[in-house]
Amino acid sequence: MNSELTKKALEKVGNPNVLINLISRRVRQLNSGGGALSRPLIADVGNMGVADIALTEIIEDKMGFEMPALVELVRPTAKKKKRS
Repeated sequence: MNSELTKKALEKVGNPNVLINLISRRVRQLNSGGGALSRPLIADVGNMGVADIALTEIIEDKMGFEMPALVELVRPTAKKKKRS
């Protein structure tokens, strides 16, 4: 993997864990070899490896992703018991 491409893609994504997951899934698709999803989304792949192709697709906004909304957790409160 090209370190310059990795830095540029990390600026786009923001989270390195998400970037790793995006790249690994796309590399798996490119290596599978079947169907429309396994073709590169960029025109000039030249001498690039599949990881560099995946990084370039992220940088050029050819591949999108959505981050899930953060849900704020609330600590449950104790319910008052009724006296009988």
